[in-house]
Amino acid sequence: MWLFLTRRLRMWLILGVVVPLTTGLMRRVAAALERRRGPSAVSRALLRGGELGDRARRTLRGGRRRR
Repeated sequence: MWLFLTRRLRMWLILGVVVPLTTGLMRRVAAALERRRGPSAVSRALLRGGELGDRARRTLRGGRRRR
């Protein structure tokens, strides 16, 4: 099915749907872990993964960098 979609449409689907859902899920799992067991390496890694996804989406979309 991916063959029938143009490259631009595939990127839009990935950046517009998949990345936000994944980063939101990672943050939700990290928050649940921190509530249950407190901050840990796993919860921090999940939060960093959520931030990385947001940064990548912003960069690929052409957003301005923050300083």
